[in-house]
Amino acid sequence: MDKDSLLNMDSYMSLSIVNMKLRDEFSSLEDLASYYNIEIEVLEKKFRDIGYSYDNKTNSFTA
Repeated sequence: MDKDSLLNMDSYMSLSIVNMKLRDEFSSLEDLASYYNIEIEVLEKKFRDIGYSYDNKTNSFTA
């Protein structure tokens, strides 16, 4: 998966992938964003548009 694929795919599919990666591979949203060279604000907006926001306690996007 690359940055462009993640940002251009269906929001719910990318949400699922990002949450899986946050659970299995990255200890924070900052780590994931840095690894994929994606601005955190871009991810947050993409998921906010479908009713999800990042929860630091669970390290995931939740509704």
